[in-house]
Amino acid sequence: MENIINSGMASFLTMTHLLNVNVSKEQLNHILSLNVGDMTEIEMMTAARLLKIKGKIKELKYEQLEELNVPVICKAKDDTYFIVGKTDNNKVMILKANKPPKLISVEEFRDIFSGTVILLSNKSIIDKEAVFGFKWFIPTILKYKKEFIEVLVAVFVIQILGILTPLVTQVIVDKVLVHRTLSTLYVLVIGLFLGYVFEMIIGLAKSYVFTHTTNRIDVMLSDKLFKHLFALPLRYFESRRTGETVARVRELDSIRSFLTGTPLSSLIDLFFIIIYIIILFFYSVPLTFVVIASMPVFAILSIIVTPLFKQRLDEKFNAGAETQSYLVECITGVQTIKSFALEPKVEKKWGSLQADYVKAGYKTSMVAGTANTLGQFIQKTFDLLILFMGAKYVMAGRFTVGELVAFRMLSGRVSGPVLRFVQLWQEYQQASMSVKRIGDIFNTSTEPRVDINKLSLPSIKGRITFEKVKFRYRIDAPEVIKNISFDIEPGQIIGVVGRSGSGKSTISKLIQRLYIPESGKIMVDGVDISLVDPAWLRRQIGVVLQENFMFNGSIAENISIHCPGVSMEKIIAAAKIAGANDFIMHMQNGYDTMIGEKGVGLSGGQKQRIAIARAIISNPRILIFDEATSALDYESESIIQNNLQEICKGRTVLIIAHRLSTLKDANKIMVIDNGELVEFDTKEKLMSNQGLYYYLYNMQKEGRV
Repeated sequence: MENIINSGMASFLTMTHLLNVNVSKEQLNHILSLNVGDMTEIEMMTAARLLKIKGKIKELKYEQLEELNVPVICKAKDDTYFIVGKTDNNKVMILKANKPPKLISVEEFRDIFSGTVILLSNKSIIDKEAVFGFKWFIPTILKYKKEFIEVLVAVFVIQILGILTPLVTQVIVDKVLVHRTLSTLYVLVIGLFLGYVFEMIIGLAKSYVFTHTTNRIDVMLSDKLFKHLFALPLRYFESRRTGETVARVRELDSIRSFLTGTPLSSLIDLFFIIIYIIILFFYSVPLTFVVIASMPVFAILSIIVTPLFKQRLDEKFNAGAETQSYLVECITGVQTIKSFALEPKVEKKWGSLQADYVKAGYKTSMVAGTANTLGQFIQKTFDLLILFMGAKYVMAGRFTVGELVAFRMLSGRVSGPVLRFVQLWQEYQQASMSVKRIGDIFNTSTEPRVDINKLSLPSIKGRITFEKVKFRYRIDAPEVIKNISFDIEPGQIIGVVGRSGSGKSTISKLIQRLYIPESGKIMVDGVDISLVDPAWLRRQIGVVLQENFMFNGSIAENISIHCPGVSMEKIIAAAKIAGANDFIMHMQNGYDTMIGEKGVGLSGGQKQRIAIARAIISNPRILIFDEATSALDYESESIIQNNLQEICKGRTVLIIAHRLSTLKDANKIMVIDNGELVEFDTKEKLMSNQGLYYYLYNMQKEGRV
């Protein structure tokens, strides 16, 4: 297995370097979430797309390989990978992982070559900045154009068969019944039955292909949406309620249903409406104009209903998003709800929100239902007019009974699709509203996952520098960080204190580039972090928050979640440094103990120690404790404090804290007030200066803070 791992990764890295693409093994492991670096051709294609280089997998014979521009990556029969650097009539130059280039004979090459070739090209894929809309879905749908063409052909055949029924019915009424030719009746009925059987088979095949294809498209679209959502900056999630975002994501279903459903069959319907009208003209010109006259009436109905329908759809979405947000809020805060016995209040508000949602849904359904009912009424009114005029034609001898029946059936083939177009227009309005809502996600710029134009420093020491940094949450909001400058040496332990809301946590987020400063520079080891790959930067920083999210899984999985494939020895070593090993080993299943979502079953202190182990397992050079011990009991805090020297060893550490007692090991203390750096020195000098730190220290000493 190790050969497979090394060969795929090594071959891909060699090719990217030949293409002047700057990417490292660590970056690939991160963006692909690989276990110990294993990389197949599928992962190579994913990485190529993220690196904005062209990639393609082909199945070729050796003779076809000679026609390619080498070098290329080839897959061997034992599932390893190697690079072909040169081919001629007699020899092939190959490059395998951790080995020098080697010339082998064509026969030897044929023995090892599986036929799979991975082509990479340095023709960059340029991302087009386009506003999210229906056009965004077209490339995904076009990937399955062959399948959709098959569906269209099936619908076309079904429509052709649909023309036969009125014509056969006409023959039966006018010829068979009049002349009582039973043998002809048998032939026509059997023929019509066989036509129905064929139509059924075609219909089943169409349903299979269509359902299978739309499901694949659904997976692709959902995957794109999910990836884009989690590539958005932190600010996007902080400025929106969780339930609202969930409601927007769910809107993808209505868009997918619209694009892959009714419009497809409507294209064929539109074509056949013209054919049916031409056939109707052969029966009767006046009656055909009656059929055509119904179309403007349907159009007027759509024009009248559309604005009201859009308004009702918007009201329904807002009510649904409000309900979803409140549900998420209540589930998240269930402990507070139960602690304060808020169930009656919560239930009352939930009932009110549900009533609003049902009311909005009722109004939407009423508008849609009324439009459909009016459409059916219009259709039936014109059908009645056709029947009335047709009956007069029969009595006048201008029509046979069979012709009237056939005309009536064919006119239904026109009015039915027209009525469906009215419904289609309503579905389009709903889908367009959904596009607008999901556009809030897709039209928000993402963070770059891998930017080959940005630096990845080989190894950082941990020096952090702020130069006149300013930050505000919105353009119209006041400054949260005001012209802050400081320099932290590698290996220093720095305390960050200040009143609530002074900007302490904002500084930590700026260091991680979760927030982008309005002006000024933030540097790590003298390099502006705006020039650095954000994902690489964050892997160099370990963060422990006041509330650390625990995922549903084992303790070992929670510790190593950002280091897939790490050995158990390293997990245990990190847990020991964090002071977590003892309580983990006392659990029934040790590191394999399953913990629920948000760490159900663990105390606050235990969760914090697991979070510390998670933060240090990747051996980051910078470590940030953001109010990490403020909610802990004395015993839990003491355990962490006793291990702090070992935790901080060899790292630059920022400890953001309210309790000044937790900063006894700090080399320097930074005092932030109202977004400004007011003091930055050793504890002794801060006390002698008798500034804000001196004030806060005495307030806590006297027990007033």
